[in-house]
Amino acid sequence: MEPKSVNRLSDGLEIIWDNNVSCLYPYKYLRLQCACANCVEELTGKKLLKVSEISEDIIIVEYLVVGKYALQFLWSDGHETGIYPYNSLLRYALNDESVASKEKEKLLNDIKNE
Repeated sequence: MEPKSVNRLSDGLEIIWDNNVSCLYPYKYLRLQCACANCVEELTGKKLLKVSEISEDIIIVEYLVVGKYALQFLWSDGHETGIYPYNSLLRYALNDESVASKEKEKLLNDIKNE
């Protein structure tokens, strides 16, 4: 499943998936999910990024589509190396209450039927 549209809103990043399900990802939540080598220790998977290091008012300044599988964000704190695969973004939407969506069940069913 791929995004149909990506919108930077005042309270987070809205992704409307190609099945028309809308998910709202809070900016700070997304920034804390970064899995790049600066944020996560490569060999152990230990998180290096601390919650206290991320400003409450962090936002996505710009984003890039990476191939047909991910988004890359330029953050207001200057960070830009993390890649967010679509399957990870979908997993966050399904498994984390921080991500708002009124149609999580539809999202889950559509993923299962792909």
